[in-house]
Order: sequence, then structure tokens, then C-alpha cells
Amino acid sequence: MNALRIAALASAALLVAGCSGISYYYQAARGQFELSHAARPLPSVLADPATSPELRTRLEAARAIRDYASVDLKLPDNDSYRKYADLKRPFVVWNVFAAPEFSVRAREWCFPVAGCVGYKGWFDQKSAEAFAESTRREGYDVFVYGVPAYSTLGWFDDPLLNTFIGYPRSELARLIFHELAHQVAYAEGDSTFNESFATAVELEGVRRWLARTGTDAERAEFEAMQLRKRDFVALVERTRTRLEAIYAREIDPESKRSAKAAEFAHMRSEYEVLKQRWSGFRGYDRWFNQALGNAHLASVATYTQRVPAFDALLARSGGDLDRWYMEARRLAKLPATARTTELDGLAPPPATAAAGVP
Repeated sequence: MNALRIAALASAALLVAGCSGISYYYQAARGQFELSHAARPLPSVLADPATSPELRTRLEAARAIRDYASVDLKLPDNDSYRKYADLKRPFVVWNVFAAPEFSVRAREWCFPVAGCVGYKGWFDQKSAEAFAESTRREGYDVFVYGVPAYSTLGWFDDPLLNTFIGYPRSELARLIFHELAHQVAYAEGDSTFNESFATAVELEGVRRWLARTGTDAERAEFEAMQLRKRDFVALVERTRTRLEAIYAREIDPESKRSAKAAEFAHMRSEYEVLKQRWSGFRGYDRWFNQALGNAHLASVATYTQRVPAFDALLARSGGDLDRWYMEARRLAKLPATARTTELDGLAPPPATAAAGVP
């Protein structure tokens, strides 16, 4: 999109931000402008002699995936992911998650357009780390997470980025399908609904895409990856459930801190057992090697908590994607309590709930 549209959105944000939010919205507007300005149409990049053969191959694969998304998955047919930008950094934004010392529920921040979400994003890592430290001083558990892609919900043409173009084909497809799904249905202020719907779309989309174009090896690896992811999420859920019970007990703060530390130590030991079951797969080592806290746990559930409900909704729609999306849009427009009731009727969530993104 053009700079005028970016400026208009930024101006609207500043009007509601107040003095304390001006610097934050300024960096957001500047970051989005720089991203949009760096994006080049795929035909131009592919025709450029300076484009490496490896990048050209990956962009061709991404273009085929993008076409499949619109034609076969009925996802929006627009200019999103039909351009490419090299940002010269490993992530497009860094999200800061926070949760109280004795709660597994993420703190939320509210913004124009997006509503309230369980994280706060920054285009600059140092700024994200500085904000995280100030939030930590307020007594919160904090987690800073580098994000390879995000959706502007159709306000801008989201480009392919160097931050994820090197992913394996199935992971690249998963990410593109997920981000496009945010343009299909979005409930303001309900991160769990939004991310769970996008996750359900990505999983269904990748399975259909692999059935059409994938190799046996790609299909096997994707299913193995999903199994490991389910095991990881289940481990986090068990820990969150136990911690929620601990935090609800009438005991002194030091006793809660001791029990909290023991639970995180237990979670790490369970992870070591999982790795043996996974034949030594170490893909989650980086996550577990951090100083873990409630914010880390809160960042996981949003992506997965309502996926079973959306899977049930797809089955009720007879596998018809148009009907599925129409039902998701209908749910997104409902009041939060009514939406929760319907989703619970489709498939109740786990015992605990939290906002955030892994």
C-alpha cells in the first residue's frame, strides 16, 4: 500500500494514543512504511540478474503456494505475498508477552484496528528488550519473541520476507496460509479466536496442499512435526494447569514461588523424556533453555486452544471451505460471551485459558 494510507492509519492511532503512546505508534508506523517501501513485485525480483538462483527457486515455490491459497483454499486473492522484501534482519518484529508473577493469563494491550491482544510488538529488537525490562520491573514475568511474519489484516499488502523465505516448503505454505487466514475472519480483542482459527486453516490447508503437490517424505515430516508440536503443547498445558491450581491456593508468596520453580523444573525434565520419544529431535531446546516464566506459558495457548472447535466446525460444514469461512466470520461478529458459548459447544477448550502467541 502507499505511504498516504500508512500515514492515515498512523495519524488515527496517534489521536487515541495520548502522549505516552506516541513514540510506540511512531515506531510502528515507521516500521510498516519501511517494510512496504522495501517490497518489490515478484516478477521484478525474479527477473533481476542480481537475484541468486537459490532465492529465485524459493520465490517460485512461494508463488505457486500463493496461487494455491487463493484458487484451492479460497483464501483472499490480493497482492499479499506477491511481493518480496529483504529486511536485512532475522525477524520482522519482536513481540513482548507479559503475565503476572502468579497468573498464567497474559497481560493485554489494546490498539486501534487490531483491538486488544496478548502481546506488544516492536520493529526494533533493542526497543522490545527495553520495554520488556521496564515491564519486568513492574513485577511481570516477561518473554520476548522474534516473529518472522505478521498480518496487517488486509490493510496493507503483506510481502514475502527474507525472515521466512528459506523455510522448508511445507513450513512456508503453513505460514502463508496462516497469515492469509487472518484476512478471512478476525474478532477484535479475541486473540485466541483469531490465532486458533488461523492455525486450523493452516493445518487443513497444508494437508490438502501436500496431498496435491507434496512428496511422501514431505507428508511424513509434516505429520511428525505436528505430532511433536501436539506433545509440546500438551506439556505446556499440563504445567499451566498445575500452576493455576498453585496460584489459587491460600499460601504465602514465598511458598508459591518455590512451588512455581519446582513446576518449571518438572516441565524441563518432562521435555527431556519427550526428546527421547522424538528420537533426539531438539527443535524446542531454544525455548526451554530460557529463564521460563508464566509469560512463556501464556504465549502458547492462543495458537491451539480453539483449534479442535474449528476442526469440528469444518466437519459440520462438510469440508466445504466457503461454508467454514462464512461460519467463522459469523462467530467473529458475535459478542464475546456468545462466541465462547458456541465454541464450547463445538469442542470445550482445555481446563485453563490464556492469550498470547508462541
